[in-house]
Amino acid sequence: MQNIIEFTPRRPSPNWKNIAIITSFHLLAIPLLFTFSWQNLAALLIGNWIVGSLGVGLGWHRLLTHRGFKAPKWLEYTLSTLATMSIQDSPDKWVATHRMHHAFVETDKDPHSTNKGFWWAQIGWIVWGTAQDHDKATLKKYVPDLVKDRGHALISRFYYVPIIVSAAILFAIGGWTMVVWGVFGRVVVGWHTTWFVNSLSHIFGQRPFETKDSSTNNWFVAILTFGEGWHNNHHAFPTSARHGLKWYQFDMNWIAICVFEKLGWARDIRVYQEKAVELKQAA
Repeated sequence: MQNIIEFTPRRPSPNWKNIAIITSFHLLAIPLLFTFSWQNLAALLIGNWIVGSLGVGLGWHRLLTHRGFKAPKWLEYTLSTLATMSIQDSPDKWVATHRMHHAFVETDKDPHSTNKGFWWAQIGWIVWGTAQDHDKATLKKYVPDLVKDRGHALISRFYYVPIIVSAAILFAIGGWTMVVWGVFGRVVVGWHTTWFVNSLSHIFGQRPFETKDSSTNNWFVAILTFGEGWHNNHHAFPTSARHGLKWYQFDMNWIAICVFEKLGWARDIRVYQEKAVELKQAA
């Protein structure tokens, strides 16, 4: 009788580097509870807009990942540099991860599939395994445009420098409490609101478009992420620079792109007009 050997998938092991970073930032943000001031709150809110909206949402997501519009290189580099202060890894790895998410959404190859539950999509994929620790071959496959670009390669190599500079500036302005709010508190808020797009916006919300995934339009996440929560719209039209397709779907990142266009900083903007949306819904 022939022996039959069954192989079970290897469980991902803890990612101790990510665990250490996430734990330390959360602990260092605790003094935020006892050091409120309007100046400190302003540092957090303004910093979150600069990093989360202009950097991550506009720069890494709509510009670099999906190429929803074209911008001068100086603006690409500026937005990408701002996004590095989110501490969500280097830009090349972030963009590669998101392109993989769209290519393999809600399959075993999706880095943060909600098929494994809310907590996996929210933070589990960060602290278990190596979902975002891409090797050179993976980066060349998914982000060849960034790998070949010397400016983006330099930003990816030294992505941790801008947040150190920002911490020094905030310390000079408002002391260590402003660093707590404007760096550690801001990073923690930015992490969880960004991860809500992976989790909540694939579980709760409206689905005006029939996509091959469970993406939803979640107004709560959209408010927290400057428009990234209109996720079903985004999965229906991934390259559209506009995510809030209805007048009542507030999309701060789209407003910023419109301002950039007026200034001559954005061109060839990809937008799905209302008629195109209606045709897709009727199809």
